[in-house]
Amino acid sequence: MGGWLAERMSGSVWRRGAAVDAGRGWRKAAGGQADWMGALPPPLRARPLAHLAIPGSHDSFSYWVDEKSPVGPDQATAIKRLAKISLVKKLMKKWSVTQNLTFKEQLESGIRYFDLRVSSKPGEVEKEIYFIHGLFGIRVWDGLMEINSFLLQHPGEVIFLDFNHFYAMDDSHHQYLISKILKAFGSKLCPVQPVEKVTLQYLWELKQQVLIFYHYPLYQDYSFLWPGNKMPAPWANTTNVHKLLQFLETTLGERSQYGTFHVSQAILTPRVKTIARHLIRGLKNTLVHRNLPMILNWVKTQKPGVMGVNIITSDFVELVDFAATVIALNNLLLEGDRPVTKS
Repeated sequence: MGGWLAERMSGSVWRRGAAVDAGRGWRKAAGGQADWMGALPPPLRARPLAHLAIPGSHDSFSYWVDEKSPVGPDQATAIKRLAKISLVKKLMKKWSVTQNLTFKEQLESGIRYFDLRVSSKPGEVEKEIYFIHGLFGIRVWDGLMEINSFLLQHPGEVIFLDFNHFYAMDDSHHQYLISKILKAFGSKLCPVQPVEKVTLQYLWELKQQVLIFYHYPLYQDYSFLWPGNKMPAPWANTTNVHKLLQFLETTLGERSQYGTFHVSQAILTPRVKTIARHLIRGLKNTLVHRNLPMILNWVKTQKPGVMGVNIITSDFVELVDFAATVIALNNLLLEGDRPVTKS
């Protein structure tokens, strides 16, 4: 694939390997994928980002949750009552945490899409906003600062921040959060425009690195907030890996050819009875470890493009070579660019 620097990406060497994907992709030999977008060959830099394969994480912020905080407003009243027992929060944590890596570590590993749920903290006078998944995580501002620090060091990288769930927030909370987003990223924010126009080359020329998707009506008042319908993320809501893979195939076949990005949520979702049966084991040991290899095998069979995969998300992205596998799919887009050689 003539030129994808076979190559060094921020000091890491990539090589063609028959043992990986039957020789279809590049394999990471050392280091991370901190600059993988910046290392893409010119034909891919000119492709719309909606046509590239981009690794993402599910509940991206959940690597740390506060067992000492109140249970979040995203939980049922019965759970809030039970959580007065300290052991209950410890068990909740086993099911709330879906990632082990911090934002910085995820970025360094190649993750470029972040799935975000946020909330105010009931009882607080200030309008501070926190990440949330059952239990409260870090302040959103601290997460934005960590992400911005990475972007300053890696000017060729572009990220997607998808704010898709909001809890205990009125318009004043949203305005506070939006002001923090603007303060954090400033001129790096890419304003809303036709999706097909957004390529790496285009963003580099404008020195823009951040696309914000905001699933709340106030997005209409800000040019840098993309509407949530530009980032559809169909959800299988199943514990069965075979049903998940069938759902991913079906929704890929239905994805819009123009005007939107697309998220394939390659995740399994525990039901109440799943949690009850495996309370102590937690999400990772119950659903993820056992099924992630099969999910990764599905990823390896995909191809990006107009009706192919775009963004793929996973839990515990470090457990397998998830990011590198997704990134390597982009090599398939170069096959049509190679000159035909006679034997």
